[in-house]
Amino acid sequence: MASNSTLHVWPIPAFTDNYIWCIRDSQSAILVDPGDAKPAIHYLQQEHLQLTGILITHYHADHIGGLKDLLTWGHSQGLSFPIYGPAAEDIPERTHALFEGDRVEIAKPAISLGVLEVPGHTLGHIAYVADVAHNPDQSPKLFCGDTLFASGCGRLFEGTPSQMSSSLSKFLNLPTDTLVYCTHEYTLSNIRFALAVEPNNHDLQQWAKTAHDLRQNNQSTVPTTIGHERRVNPFMRCDQEPVIVVAENTIGKKLNTSAEVLAVVRAWKDRF
Repeated sequence: MASNSTLHVWPIPAFTDNYIWCIRDSQSAILVDPGDAKPAIHYLQQEHLQLTGILITHYHADHIGGLKDLLTWGHSQGLSFPIYGPAAEDIPERTHALFEGDRVEIAKPAISLGVLEVPGHTLGHIAYVADVAHNPDQSPKLFCGDTLFASGCGRLFEGTPSQMSSSLSKFLNLPTDTLVYCTHEYTLSNIRFALAVEPNNHDLQQWAKTAHDLRQNNQSTVPTTIGHERRVNPFMRCDQEPVIVVAENTIGKKLNTSAEVLAVVRAWKDRF
């Protein structure tokens, strides 16, 4: 590390395709969606990092399953740390319930995050945004859980296409250089579907090659950026003519809103 205050975001692999994101400097760390405590604790110990906080995006087990063991481990180390999560979901270990517009301020590592409510995957799902206005020495960052993926979006387990469309619109309004830290390595399968939607998308064709090479070398395909997702992700392109046309051809009728387009494309992805 260049200095104690230099901030990095590191992926800790978990299960078969999860990423637990570790926001860290040289001494301290915040974990995002630790579904499994074991790899998280191993990384913290290996890097000699003090856990200072946990951010949760939604209540699914592969995102909160490690909380109890992390609390037990932290207590054994003499650590006490806040656990932030959505107010609208049942997360027993949560200490700070968050709503849209709230801010999470953590001193070590130094980061300030805004909260967005992004229902769709679950009804209470939230995302965390580290914007340049509050973090002038850092690139903008989005920790989006299972709402947005590289070249895809989350399944609508609880929410509606309209809710997901509205949630993704919040992401589309972020600066194009915002780094997108999603929590699953679903990229290659998402690209296969995206190419079915837009086979002539040159940016997507190039991304398919790049992502394939990254995975061949056992490297992560994430983070991407909001600007990148605008170009290659069909769920972020539901207002673009090529996606509208293929959605209308799929369902056989005219579609009037981005939410209607997303509903068709998401249903197609679920069958793909």
